[in-house]
Amino acid sequence: MTRVTVPRRAAAALATLAAATALLLTGCSPGATAKPTGTADNATVKDMQQKLDDAESAAAQADSDATENN
Repeated sequence: MTRVTVPRRAAAALATLAAATALLLTGCSPGATAKPTGTADNATVKDMQQKLDDAESAAAQADSDATENN
């Protein structure tokens, strides 16, 4: 098995090229801006808020019950 040697400059250039390609493909380039792809309608927001309120209420009730039992 023979070992191939690559000059350091070529290896550094290849690494830089690979990093730049990855950044471009993921949209992480300098100056990239995030653009929302959709918006939640008012009914969805209200539904999510109601679920959050219900969960907080249930957690408070469980905490109260645990305090009474101990």
